[in-house]
Amino acid sequence: MAGRTSTQRASLERQNAAIMAVFERAGFEQIAPDIIQPADIFLERSGEDIRARTFVFNDPEGQELCLRPDLTVPACRFHLSHAAKPEAEARYSYLGPAFRFPDEKLSPQEFTQAGLEWFGAADAVHAEARILKLAISALEAAGATGLKITLGDVGLFASLLADTHMPERWRRRLAHQFWRPEAFKNLLHGFATPHSQSRTSISDVVDFVGDDALASATAWIDQNNVVMQGTRSLQDIATRLSEKKLDRSEAPLKPASVETIENYLNIEGSAVDVFAVLKALKAGEAYGHSVAHYQKRLDAMEEQGLNPKRFFFSANFGREIEYYTGFVFQIEAVIGNEIVSLAGGGRYDELLSDLGAPSKISAIGCAIHTERLAMVLA
Repeated sequence: MAGRTSTQRASLERQNAAIMAVFERAGFEQIAPDIIQPADIFLERSGEDIRARTFVFNDPEGQELCLRPDLTVPACRFHLSHAAKPEAEARYSYLGPAFRFPDEKLSPQEFTQAGLEWFGAADAVHAEARILKLAISALEAAGATGLKITLGDVGLFASLLADTHMPERWRRRLAHQFWRPEAFKNLLHGFATPHSQSRTSISDVVDFVGDDALASATAWIDQNNVVMQGTRSLQDIATRLSEKKLDRSEAPLKPASVETIENYLNIEGSAVDVFAVLKALKAGEAYGHSVAHYQKRLDAMEEQGLNPKRFFFSANFGREIEYYTGFVFQIEAVIGNEIVSLAGGGRYDELLSDLGAPSKISAIGCAIHTERLAMVLA
C-alpha cells in the first residue's frame, strides 16, 4: 500500500474486508500460499502475457523461482501439499499480493488479489454459477455497480475441434493458438491448403528428416554448425520437424470444417440468445454434450439469482491464461473512457494433475484485482 494516504489505506482495507466477508460466509477457508514459487508451471501454462511479466530468479542451487504472478497456481500447490485427500472437495479463499512487471498505468508491479478456488466440486455447473455469483456479490458488497460481465467457454471450442476430422497433432496446435487469433487463423487456413504446394524457410530441414527424427535433427545441426538458441530442446525441435514431415502427406482440412470453426468463433451476443445459435451449429457428439452443459449452466445461474440475459457471450473469449479448460468469465467496470477489468476466473480441470495430483481434479476459481476496484470506487 506504499504511496497511499491513510484515508486511502483505510478505504482499501474496508473494501477488502467486505470482499472476504462474502467469501467467508460462503464457506471458503482462507489460506496464505507461498509468495515464492517454482517458475516452470507459470512459464509453461499461464499464457504469453503473464510469462512476459513474471519476476523470475534463481536460488543458490540454480532452481528457477518466481514471485507469484497470481494466486491460482499457489493455491493449487497449497492444496496438494496440505490436503489429506487431494481428490476430496475443498474450497479456499485468499487475500494477498501478486507481482508482475507493469504493462499499463493501471497495473502496478505489486498488487493484491482476493480470490476463490473450488476443487473437486461434485456438481460442475452449480460450482461455475456459484463462483460467478460470489465474484459479483463480493464486488457489489464493496460498492461496485453497473458491472459488465463477459462469458466464454474454452470447452465448447475444444469439443468442436474434437468433432472435426483432422490429425490429433493439428488439434493440439490449433488449441495452443486459440489465445492468438491471427496465428490461429493462419494455421487453420494452412491446414486447409495442400502441403505439397508450398515450401517454407525450414523445408530443407524437413527434407532431411528420416524415421529417427531426433538423430536426423542432431545430424543436420552438426553438419550445418547451427548454434542452439532459446529454450526449446532438441527433442522438441525433432518432434516438430517430424510433424511437419507427416503434414506433407496429410489430406487438407475440408473447407466445410474451416467454415464451421470460423462460424463458431464469430458467435457473440446475449448469453441466453446465443444458445440457439450454438445449438444450430452441427458439429458432433462432443460438441452436443458441451452445448447441453452450456444450457445447464444458464439454468444454474438463474437458480443463483443471476440474470444471464444481461451477460455477454463471446466464443472468441478465452481470457489470456492457457490453463483454462471450460467456462471463463470477466467482470469489468467503466472509468472515464476506459473499460477496467476488475475480476475474472474460470474452470481449469487439468492444472492440479499437471502439478502432480495422481488423477484429474475438477477446479474452478476467480480473482479480484483489489487496487483496480478501489480506483473505480474512488
